[in-house]
Amino acid sequence: MSATESIIPFSQSPRGVAQARLEALISRFGDRMVRIAEDLLGEELDARLARIRTSSNEAGVDPFGFDPGTARYVLALSAFLHRYYFRTEVHGIDRIPEGRVLVIANHSGQIPMDGVMIGTSLMLDAEPPRFPRSMVERWSAELPFVSVLFPRCGQVVGSPDNARRLLDQEEALIVFPEGSRGISKTWDQRYQLVDFGLGFMRLALETNTPIVPVAVIGGEEQLPSVANIRPLARLLGMPAFPVIPHVMLGLPVPLPTRYRLWFGEPLRFEGDPDDDDAVIEQKVAVVKQSIQSALHHGLKERKSIFW
Repeated sequence: MSATESIIPFSQSPRGVAQARLEALISRFGDRMVRIAEDLLGEELDARLARIRTSSNEAGVDPFGFDPGTARYVLALSAFLHRYYFRTEVHGIDRIPEGRVLVIANHSGQIPMDGVMIGTSLMLDAEPPRFPRSMVERWSAELPFVSVLFPRCGQVVGSPDNARRLLDQEEALIVFPEGSRGISKTWDQRYQLVDFGLGFMRLALETNTPIVPVAVIGGEEQLPSVANIRPLARLLGMPAFPVIPHVMLGLPVPLPTRYRLWFGEPLRFEGDPDDDDAVIEQKVAVVKQSIQSALHHGLKERKSIFW
């Protein structure tokens, strides 16, 4: 027998067989989770996902690594969080236009649960349902597990080229212009917007994309941080090292605050995407002010953090 004939195909090797068994186990568990979620929520998750246009290749993923199967399992979990744990109130989601759109929101909460709630709302509450793509920080691509999970769920490392390609495909793109500075706010800075980056506005001008501002209320209180140990964050290569009292006391999960999402009217801007920063900043200020005003309104309307 030649060396070539003696080679065992990967699918028949011990490692290949083990991997196939693990994938089958994950599939069975995931299918069960979807059925349980549909029964509990009274919603047809598979039916809504089936209505969302995707661009998959022969391997079942899109050019960015999005896997509808993985997204299906994640939606079952996020739908439960959206409806039951955070009990999200959604206002104005009918303002999301068809076709390409930039969904611009304030960022908070130490972990990107705000993005999960916005995305889940677009899939469960919008009509027709939209599958959102989020621009995530580059450092997330270096994290174990997260670096694999995020792309499979449709999240893309933030870069102008990636964003441009997604908008060319008429996608809904979620962007947090505050970046890691927004998600790392301490308790005394809650609901105070930090400077917005300018990239999203240049992108909107270049691609003629409408912007929908979104005010997110509830994230600031889910993992309230009383301090940020910056030297330790730099040592660990993290954007922040928050000091979160309830986590230090042994409760390593977000508090069940009530999320409230306020979607604003679509904003359209005209101009040269290569204009000086000062010109772009004026346009960005309009979006920032829209979100800040909605935050003030939503906080005034809110009677309780948890209800």
